[in-house]
Formats: sequence, C-alpha cells, structure tokens
Amino acid sequence: MPYYQRMGRIPAKRHTQFYKEDGSLFREQVMGTKGFSGPQSILYHGEAPTWLSKIAPFERKLPQLLREEILRPRHIHTAHAPLVGDTITGRNYLLGNEDLSLGLLLLQEEMSYFYRNGEGDELLFIHEGEGVLETQFGQLSYRSGDYLVIPIGTIYRLTPNNPKEEIMEGDTVKEDATERSRKTQRILFIETTGWLDVPERYRNEWGQFLEHSPFCERDIHGPETLVPISEEGPFQVITKARSAYHLQEYPFHPFNVVGWDGYLYPWRFSIHDFEPITGRIHQPPPVHQTFTGKNFVVCSFVPRLFDYHPLSIPVPYYHSNVHSDEVLYYVAGNFMSRKGIAEGSMTLHPAGLPHGPHPGTIEGSLGKTGTEELAVMIDTFRPLYAYEGISKLEDEAYWRSWQEE
Repeated sequence: MPYYQRMGRIPAKRHTQFYKEDGSLFREQVMGTKGFSGPQSILYHGEAPTWLSKIAPFERKLPQLLREEILRPRHIHTAHAPLVGDTITGRNYLLGNEDLSLGLLLLQEEMSYFYRNGEGDELLFIHEGEGVLETQFGQLSYRSGDYLVIPIGTIYRLTPNNPKEEIMEGDTVKEDATERSRKTQRILFIETTGWLDVPERYRNEWGQFLEHSPFCERDIHGPETLVPISEEGPFQVITKARSAYHLQEYPFHPFNVVGWDGYLYPWRFSIHDFEPITGRIHQPPPVHQTFTGKNFVVCSFVPRLFDYHPLSIPVPYYHSNVHSDEVLYYVAGNFMSRKGIAEGSMTLHPAGLPHGPHPGTIEGSLGKTGTEELAVMIDTFRPLYAYEGISKLEDEAYWRSWQEE
C-alpha cells in the first residue's frame, strides 16, 4: 500500500508490553510479506491468533484447469454461471494459470464461517451489489463499481446487503417465495498466487501519487470501523493454500483485535474514481492500468471523451498481444468495437492471434465523440487456460465473428 494507516489502540512502541484491563498481555502479531522486507502491519489480539482447536480438510474441492485446448478467441456468458452461494461456494472459476485464477462470484448468502487466502492477494470487483467486507482489520463497506484489494492472509467474509425480491402473484406478494429469493450480487474475482499493487509509474520516489496519475490517495479507502469481538467459539476459518481448501477451528473470534498499524490492510477503490487519460489519437491499454501483479495487470475502461484529431478512429486498431492473453469483462454501456456483447460477457483473446474490432465497427465509430462503456481488463503474461465446466457458458462460434459478410 502507498501509505500508513492506524486504527484502534496500540502501544507507543512496537514489540513492547501492552496490557489489558485485567493485567494480562495483548498478543502482538506482525503480518507482512516478502520475508519481513515487504509491506506489513502489526495487530494486537485479545487471544493468540495461533490457538487452534481443530484442523481438517474442507469438503469443497477446487476445480481443475484444462490444459489441452485449441487456440481460439473465447466469449463466455457469465450470466449463465450456475453456482450461487457465499464467499466460497458461489465462486464460478473460469480461467487461470500459475499466477492467478479468475471468475464470477454470485453472492447471495452470508457466511457462517470465515475465509483466508494463504496463496496470494485477492481482487474483487463489485459488478452489482453492496454490503460489508469484514476482516480482522475492521469493516469496509462496498457497493457497485468498487474494487476490493484483500492482502494474503487476511481473514474475511463478505456480508451482502441483499434485500429480498418481492414476487407478485396478481396484487399479492407471495410470502413463501419472498423468503426463498434474495437478490444475487455479481462479483468478478481474481485470486493471485502473488501480490497486487498500483503501478510504480504513478508514484514518486517517496511513494506519493504523481500529478499525472489517474487516481490518488484520496480515492483509496481503508477499513472504516474496528470493533473487537471477544466472543468464545468455536469459529471456523477456511484457508486456501497448496491448491486446496483447509479447515481450521479457533476457540476465540478471529476479529478480537483492539488495534493495528502499518502499510498492509484491505482497501477499496471505485472504478468511478478512475480519471481516464485521452489524446488526439487512440490511446493504448496501458493508459487504463489500475493494478499490477505478478505477471499480469488490471485495467479500467471508463466513460471518456474520444480522440480529438479530426481524422481519428475511435475504436482500437487491430493488434497482436504476442506476449499476453487479454481478458475483458464487460460491466455496462456499449463496447462499440464488439458485436454480440452484453453486460457480464467475458472475452479471452489469446497471445499468438491478432484481434481487434468486429466488421463494420470501425466505420460505425467515425465521428463519435465519447463512450459510456465500463469494463475491466486483465492482461496476463503467461497463457490462460479454462476451468472444467466452462464449455457450458461459451459461445462456440465466437471465433467466426470476424468473418466479413
């Protein structure tokens, strides 16, 4: 993270005695990355965070990547994703490689347990919905358009604010159906095996955002409230590590933290606060970059004015990303270089094949002065493969969509 935060009660000096009202000591935890040389925070627990009462496998299994494929562009209809549930059970895995897995989380249920990714940082993009991200660092509210950055090792759960849908039968609300039906939140998730950060080129040597960066510190929001929970358990935490889920049970609530400080914590950034960079001619995707990670980047396409050269062509030119696979997740608006795309569409254009605007869209864009599109792009620098079950969501004829009539 680019700057220091502090919440709750902490001692005047780190690694020193810090007492509770009953005379016993709080338990200090240093939570950091890169072997004590990366970003870190220090948390103060009411009970030791190492106190386990049970360990066991978790019944849910991670899906498998399918390595043998024909090289082709892909169009995935995430609106047809089948899994709906909580932070874990609602995850529909779609694409992945050694550096990340991505897919659509259909969130409808609150968790009776907690979740921790022990393999890498996570990025959640809230397509639809609002609620609260609960962590040991405190609570952080979210709503549509927010990115949530969750550091490796963070214990958390998503508590959706899901009003019940009223199902009418004539002029009467069907109460039994109303009890069963809740609005489902749509969340694009990226699970990394490494780290997430903002691009270095946006910051100066002291870590402060530069004047030409498309967002700054005012747009980054950390936890809003910290309320220690001193309840006795048992409390279950599901940890993802070593390509599997594992269950740990604790006798005390994992959020029994009275204070913390440092540079490592969950935070949110709204795509609506990204200020687009424009020019006289078409600007390449790096001007839209929002996050960087281990062998991948994430970009935000937002409403913006088009190029203002009198002979400019607003839609992208044909291009070959010979060193990266390109994924686009379409959030809202009209992505005018593509046909047959809807909200929630996900496309994959793999390295090795040129791609670009569909037939007729170049001519159709001439004279346009702006776009209201909203989309998230992930470029990976190692090949992406599909997870099992993706074929049920695909437009198998998408690769033919560039054929001229």
